[in-house]
Amino acid sequence: MQPPTGSGGQDILLPVDGLGGKSANAALRSPLYHQIYLILRDKILSAEYPTGTVLPGEFDLADQYRVSRITVKRALDELASDGLVTRERGRGTTVTFEGKGPAISAAVEGQLEDLLSMGYETQVRLIDFAYVPAPPEAAAALLCDMGAEVQRAVRTRSKDGTPFSHLTTYVPADIGRSFAPEDMVGKPLLALMEDAGVRVASASQTITATLADHNVAALLDLDVGSALLKVSRTVFDVEGRPVEFITALYRPDSYCYQMSLSRVSGAGANSWSPKTTGYKLA
Repeated sequence: MQPPTGSGGQDILLPVDGLGGKSANAALRSPLYHQIYLILRDKILSAEYPTGTVLPGEFDLADQYRVSRITVKRALDELASDGLVTRERGRGTTVTFEGKGPAISAAVEGQLEDLLSMGYETQVRLIDFAYVPAPPEAAAALLCDMGAEVQRAVRTRSKDGTPFSHLTTYVPADIGRSFAPEDMVGKPLLALMEDAGVRVASASQTITATLADHNVAALLDLDVGSALLKVSRTVFDVEGRPVEFITALYRPDSYCYQMSLSRVSGAGANSWSPKTTGYKLA
């Protein structure tokens, strides 16, 4: 079946059932081949198409997504360029991506000690380290005057050589001067603060989404504009003083936040209550 085309000869994508809610859309700014590339890439990274799977042929995919064979071919060529598949004449397109190995996971459950496991089981690259005037967001989180001196560090974390997070931390200067830049490569920041006598007790955080800018995209080996999970966290000591403000950006194909819920009966209505929370690195 040939895909419908517009007056300019461009593919026009119609709604397609059976794709798990994912289909290309000609109204989007992203080229059609790139939309199909992203759909197939997601299926490969999520193991819906595990290693060794032979993908549907170009004509089958063109019929499924209502596009031209040339559009599908370009999407498959992009997957091959990324090392996710191999393409052989007469054998088709085979998934070669093997995943990222066993996951690192830990329950948070209100105890910050469990966050240290990710620090010890991953590799750190220190991008920037300086003492700077506190910007507005950091000043508000650390309850200090805007422009007060704080330590700012920018790092990336990797697992098995693949970067998965971009971390920007702000720490009050009096705490930050208790450790050197090189210490942040070999030891998690929470552990460094505790070594300095800080008694970490609690944290508050928000989780949202953002897009990778040029700097972050380059450091995380992503395209500019790629979706990221954004975690903003303020850490407090036993006296309630804010001792760290961190903004963490995570690749969603490598990191997820998990929560278990319990059904709670109330006087007027039932509700869901968090039972455990945690993270998982793919």
